[in-house]
Amino acid sequence: MSLPNEPNALIHCRSPYLLQHAYNPVHWLPWTNDSLQKAREENKLIIVSIGYSTCHWCHVMEHESFEDDEIATVMNKNYVSIKVDREERPDIDKIYMDAVQLMTGRGGWPLNCILLPDGRPIYGGTYFQKEQWRNILVHIANLYRTDPEKCYSYATELTEGINKMESFRKDAPVSVLNPFDWQQLFSNWSVNFDTEDGGNNRSPKFPMPSNYDWMLDFYLLNKHPYAGAHVQLTLNKMLHGGIYDQLGGGFCRYSTDMQWKAPHFEKMLYDNAQLISLYSKAYSVFKNENYKEIVHGIAIFLQAELKSESGLYYSALDADTEGVEGKFYTWTLEELQHVLEEKDYIIAKEYFHFDKKGYWEDDVYIALRNENPERIYQKYELTTEEFYSAITSIKNKLLSQRNKRARPSLDNKQIACWNGLLLKGFSEAYQATQEKIFLDEANQLADSIINYLIQDNKVIHSIVSTSKNNQPSNYNEGFLDDYASIIEGLIAVYQITFNEKYLILAKQLCETTIHNFSVEDSPLFYYTSDSAEKLIKRSMELQDNVIPSSNAMMAMNLYILSRYFNEVDYLNRSQQMLVLLQKEINNAIPWYSKWAQVALLMENSKEELVISGPDAKEWAHQIQKNYHPNLIFSIAQQDSILPLNKNRFSQDKTIAYHCIDNACSLPINDSQALSLLFN
Repeated sequence: MSLPNEPNALIHCRSPYLLQHAYNPVHWLPWTNDSLQKAREENKLIIVSIGYSTCHWCHVMEHESFEDDEIATVMNKNYVSIKVDREERPDIDKIYMDAVQLMTGRGGWPLNCILLPDGRPIYGGTYFQKEQWRNILVHIANLYRTDPEKCYSYATELTEGINKMESFRKDAPVSVLNPFDWQQLFSNWSVNFDTEDGGNNRSPKFPMPSNYDWMLDFYLLNKHPYAGAHVQLTLNKMLHGGIYDQLGGGFCRYSTDMQWKAPHFEKMLYDNAQLISLYSKAYSVFKNENYKEIVHGIAIFLQAELKSESGLYYSALDADTEGVEGKFYTWTLEELQHVLEEKDYIIAKEYFHFDKKGYWEDDVYIALRNENPERIYQKYELTTEEFYSAITSIKNKLLSQRNKRARPSLDNKQIACWNGLLLKGFSEAYQATQEKIFLDEANQLADSIINYLIQDNKVIHSIVSTSKNNQPSNYNEGFLDDYASIIEGLIAVYQITFNEKYLILAKQLCETTIHNFSVEDSPLFYYTSDSAEKLIKRSMELQDNVIPSSNAMMAMNLYILSRYFNEVDYLNRSQQMLVLLQKEINNAIPWYSKWAQVALLMENSKEELVISGPDAKEWAHQIQKNYHPNLIFSIAQQDSILPLNKNRFSQDKTIAYHCIDNACSLPINDSQALSLLFN
């Protein structure tokens, strides 16, 4: 029996998730060559248990099973037990998630997989109750001891199935894409819409920003009113629901119900980064002030809760506090009455739905947001100013009280991909609002990414804040999503700063990606680099999830960079990638919406706006207030290296050059005429 002061091997790791398990009686090991060699030498099965620090059911299974001496004894006797942080090693997670989905038809975390000593899976699942887990452990250990050939036979069959999951043709023809029937694809998708509360008509509901990015582009480029209406319905319902923290800002990971009411309370950087982008673009299209308010709310949350001293952003806040999910965020009526004066309590009950609508469980309430505030201030004969002044005061009092509570734990990994998503988010927030705070944040984050996460034109996957400042995480090499997201972020920050160093670096990282991640005889990319650890399979990430497919992001990057640098090979590769995925886009567009966004842009007119002269930035920013999906911006400076800017430098007079599909109109030297062109 391990005592609390006898840690296992995880105590030497930097991952917050691994450190959470460092005092379990299970003899956990990190995923290393030595750990795998130990299994081979002792001829023991491997348990690989994968999760992340803010995962609620990971905490539950730890408490029920991994802290239990009886379970630990079974695991220690019969298995080599390895803990993996999925955010640190998404390559390992992807392989064994594919295996579990093949075996069970579902996935999630905690992910628990039993492997042969050579790393091939033979059994797996997600959360197991204590007795269920003990019985599985005993049964499979006995099977491996008495009939190992059966285990090896099943492992062979399962591994073949995993490899077939990405069996795309490698010989992509150089071909023009077949036209998509976007109207029909949207119509097919819309059958599954929730027309009352937005999103899809099922629960749980995830935000899935890439879905609504595509719909917004489709609405603007194909003039489809229902697409725009569904985007607005979804964003409106989300901002009024419990999935959005009505007091502190920021979105939770998903809603457990159809109404966006009761969230899974963990807050992830990747969700909030993408939702800043989505609400910013939606604000620039629909001019709904609530969307702008949400952009600010997310930014306030991120700066207060997730910003590190390095200027990078941490990964997540836990759903649980003191072992109770949502305890930090929910309220009893007694607490509310204690904190608020009677008049404020009455208004708060109605505005935040501390009533039947906001009731959750165990006499606690989730703060929602009333969709008809006018009815409330008219009822109590308040002016608009008096009402919102009261709401601000109520929020401040509740936040002050909430901040006295035990706080959710912080995962202090700073992940390249997620910071790249946020760089794009801050850049697009500045385009939409023209507020300097977002320009400053984008500049600072870009500098931090360059200083901490890029070395010798290679991306570092993550760093961890420690008492000795920032340290590399246990695994340090960037994955495809790290490269793709940072390239996308650098392109976005160029479009607000017009500092060409960002585009140059984006192109350099694109070249590194092509060199180190390319699939043989295919336009697609592997998820891991050529120098990465060799696992039982080298995966490709093709389908969107809560983060868009890294291959789809690269297809977009190649397309955009081809336009800036006149790189025909980039454009051809992007088109060939889409050719391979055309069937999947047509058959399952919700899971390939980032691919669909690239294809939609390719099919529509391509616009460039090059401006030069003393007021060039001001003119560009004025146009950027409205979202134009297929318009790229550039400022022609005297020393510009961009082919787009050739022979367009003007020193004394501001001139704009507008081109559509490589055909340019006469130069424009009047800002009002330019604005009229894009309104």
